[in-house]
Amino acid sequence: MERRHLVWCLHRCRCAHVYPIGRAVIQDEQWMDQAMDEASSQRAITSPNPWVGAVVLDQAGEICGRGGTGPVGQAHAEVVALNAAGDRARGGTLYVTLEPCSHHGRTPPCVDAILDAGVTRVVIGVQDPDRKVAGAGISALRAAGITVDTDCRSAEISEQLAPYLHQRRTGRPYVVLKTAATIDGRTAAADGSSQWITGSEARTDGHRLRAESDAILVGAGTVRTDDPALNVRHGPGRDPLRVVLGSAPASARVHPCWERSGPLEPILQELGAAGVVQLLVEGGATVAHQFHAEGLVDRYVFYIAPALMGGEDSPGVFSGPGAAAIGDVTRLRIVSITQLGSDLRIEMTPRTEAETP
Repeated sequence: MERRHLVWCLHRCRCAHVYPIGRAVIQDEQWMDQAMDEASSQRAITSPNPWVGAVVLDQAGEICGRGGTGPVGQAHAEVVALNAAGDRARGGTLYVTLEPCSHHGRTPPCVDAILDAGVTRVVIGVQDPDRKVAGAGISALRAAGITVDTDCRSAEISEQLAPYLHQRRTGRPYVVLKTAATIDGRTAAADGSSQWITGSEARTDGHRLRAESDAILVGAGTVRTDDPALNVRHGPGRDPLRVVLGSAPASARVHPCWERSGPLEPILQELGAAGVVQLLVEGGATVAHQFHAEGLVDRYVFYIAPALMGGEDSPGVFSGPGAAAIGDVTRLRIVSITQLGSDLRIEMTPRTEAETP
């Protein structure tokens, strides 16, 4: 008889059942998917805390609690889900997208809440790189006799939490460069008019990006030309911190704002130290080129309209010297392509060395 590797899945019933490893892993991933859904629903309200989701299963394998991290100062996802589960959590399993904290911050340690709830197994998506956590939560749970499994849906959760993970590892915000352009790469007509290149659905989605970002940055030239408010109008969410490279006129709608000049790297470090997890760069073309040319963009979000300017006298996405030769072209990885009304949203990230041909 062929020998099979087995695992004990105690959360399926009050008595132990034996399942093949493959089946158990699939079940874990299914529950973690639901925890990711909880995290996604909290995306725009938790920063600078991470947007985390959690699901609790009772001993019979039924969901008895779920939740996501609230705004700063409110309960983390684990506590929300465990409170919803109540006594049914005892002897059950907790699925959480990020390693539980074990230190006192604005709220008590989540590890303490997990121990008090009496769960016997915790499944974690990714380890928290924050120096106050960084494996300490996992160690504390295991030291208390709780079974801890890690790296469940780690690739997907690393993508979901990319801005937070990047900011904690580097100290700099995760930089998202956003632009709207025609399909031939033009951001305005020859006379400078640009409203509206894309339709209402794309503009609403752009405001979702603003709501998810802690700060939004433009150049002083854009402020003088367009006088943007840089707030969240189309949809729910808080207004981001407004940052201007250069000086904004006293009457500009962007006030109150941070006005900064000089090299970008120190500015990013300052923003990161101030708790900015994600920075949205909205232009103009000179600022976009500066971030791109210095390799400071972590994600490109292009809204592309099915329209043609049809000439070379219209401004493009970048203003500055381009690649001198085809070997110098920046190669990107397409993360997603989404149709929004008649427009497309294309999200891209820089390729890693392993992905570069």
